[in-house]
Amino acid sequence: MTKKIQLAIGVIFIIIITTIAFLFLVNDNSELRTIKSERELEKFYQGYEYSDAKELFINIITMPFSLISGGVNYYTPRYYNSGIIDYEDAITTKSKSPSTSNGLRPAEITSQATSADSSKSSITDNLIPKKSKDYSTTNIQVENVDEADITKTDGDYIYSISEDNVIITNVQDPQNIKIEATINSTGGIPEDLILYEDKLVVISATGNYASTYSYSYNAKTNVDIYDISNREYPEMIKSFELHEPYYTSRCINSELYIISSGKLRKENDKIDRKYSENRIEKEIPLKHIKYLKDIDTEVQTLIATTDLNNSQQDIELSSYLIDISNAYVSENSIYLLNQEYAYNGYEEPGLKDLFGFKGAFGLFFYDDNDYSEGYETDIFKFDILKNGEVTYNSNTKIEGKTINQYSLDEQNGHLRIALYDNDGARVAIFDDKLNQIGISSYVAKGETMYSSRFMGNKVYLVTYQTIDPLFVIDLSNESKPKVLGELKIPGYSTYLHPYDENHLIGIGMQTQETITKDSRGAVTSRTAKIVGMKMALFDVSNVNKPKQISETVIGDRRTTSAILTNPKALLFSREKELIAIPVNNYAEDFEVTGSTSSYSSLVSSYTSYSKPRTAEGYFVYKINLKDGFDLKGVITHEVKEKNTTYSYYYNASKLLRGMYIDNNLYTVSETAVKVNNLDTLDLVSELKIKE
Repeated sequence: MTKKIQLAIGVIFIIIITTIAFLFLVNDNSELRTIKSERELEKFYQGYEYSDAKELFINIITMPFSLISGGVNYYTPRYYNSGIIDYEDAITTKSKSPSTSNGLRPAEITSQATSADSSKSSITDNLIPKKSKDYSTTNIQVENVDEADITKTDGDYIYSISEDNVIITNVQDPQNIKIEATINSTGGIPEDLILYEDKLVVISATGNYASTYSYSYNAKTNVDIYDISNREYPEMIKSFELHEPYYTSRCINSELYIISSGKLRKENDKIDRKYSENRIEKEIPLKHIKYLKDIDTEVQTLIATTDLNNSQQDIELSSYLIDISNAYVSENSIYLLNQEYAYNGYEEPGLKDLFGFKGAFGLFFYDDNDYSEGYETDIFKFDILKNGEVTYNSNTKIEGKTINQYSLDEQNGHLRIALYDNDGARVAIFDDKLNQIGISSYVAKGETMYSSRFMGNKVYLVTYQTIDPLFVIDLSNESKPKVLGELKIPGYSTYLHPYDENHLIGIGMQTQETITKDSRGAVTSRTAKIVGMKMALFDVSNVNKPKQISETVIGDRRTTSAILTNPKALLFSREKELIAIPVNNYAEDFEVTGSTSSYSSLVSSYTSYSKPRTAEGYFVYKINLKDGFDLKGVITHEVKEKNTTYSYYYNASKLLRGMYIDNNLYTVSETAVKVNNLDTLDLVSELKIKE
């Protein structure tokens, strides 16, 4: 073959490829797309998606150049989906807490935010007066955005989950509390409750939930809405079931938002698009199933909305072919996040890399040795319209991963997000279309971020390796977030809660650092071990020099609490000088019945590991800036015999919650409701729900 023929073939080849690429680019300018046919949906189920076709196309067009250059191999990244599981071992082997999952969903506090905090994030107490009563509510993240929990109260009644039932307890007379009604679940196992005026929403899981490493094939989300105007006779007024596992929910004004997410599934050789409403089976129209270009997944996420004031209206249901592992909801927006770890991070060249301004020469300039490894987070934004409708807004991608919903915050329509990766932790800010406005420098390289909290124009980050640094970052200049101060103390906080605008409560674990040195005195290693739970009070009035002004350590390395991963378990009121949390420990360590200023009775026998019993106690503290933490007492609900000598973290009454109504403290578990005087903790009354 002559050189002229070879040249002609080469020119023709380039023209053909350039034309094909042009067609790809011209026809690929729509970000949000609609499924047009069952066949197209089937391709997502089979895992044959846009990027696979693109990868095949790229391999074909680069083959001649690969041969010329000696065999370039473009390898497609493979990912772990982080989901609700923390795959930190993929990037670090540092000391960690027993559980740092992003169990997510915190609750409501009366906002006394500063004028700079136009995001209306809840930053003070759970104090909401109703009629003449003063009672606490669920500890939520954003004011006016209610979150579901296992217990709710309206000041006169307590609504709680007990195994397969929902119990309505009449607490109008604290000395004579009684069960007003029991709702027997018909839609699976109740997981969450939402209370809106005289409407009670029961969210249940149906089907078989999967292990932590895979999706259940038939797990579904059931939502039952009851009219509880007559508490003695709750009336179901609406019910619907989504054919994906329950993820999270919110209630804004009267609008209820249910989000479920799971893998596409087949039934009778057809992709399952069914859902039911009031026991009537329906099907999601194809036009309501959307996907995004370059987003590869077999997972669909369902967003269902309904007006609790209009039970006759059909639910609004949309499907998006996106995976999610975190969610944050403001009054005006829903942010869904998917974070993945690329453990074999060779990146295939994009079409724009190959056929952008460089034209065909992009093939020669592309370097396959450029690759990334680490977490990446996709952020999908949805707008909440005035009528409650949810519409897609935009999406973006950023390096790093979040911890939980408290890693995000919205202020003036701008998203602020805290992330971390191998390079450390940082904060990024995006506008209302998810265009990046600014990003801070990294802090704490090589450390894991354990908690974050946005308060007005500042964000507080806790990272950890063997010492806990608390960082303060100023966000007032959105284009240039600036690290202001740092405090290093033993241990780490998995949850940060505002005491007021100048003080912060940290709840987490206390650790003890061990430093090993060689014969010359040089440090060869640093290790740390958990020695107990910890609550700390920080003064951040001087943002350049934050300081710890009080701390209390609870128990030993076996001690744990729901508060470590679920902030809804917190009860806090600054006005009442009250902070209370559930704590899992050995039963005999809970022999505290009255006021005490010493922990000796709690920790005297923590060194023995052969005790066969565990329990969950409700630790009640007095808290103020002058005296810090002072344990008033522990309320114990349940003691369970154990079959093994040490299976500590598994058992105990995990559903324990506390709330105050006027001057009484109510503690609620699956088995009982107790009423104690809030000042003395003397028992007022007790109601057994089940033996």
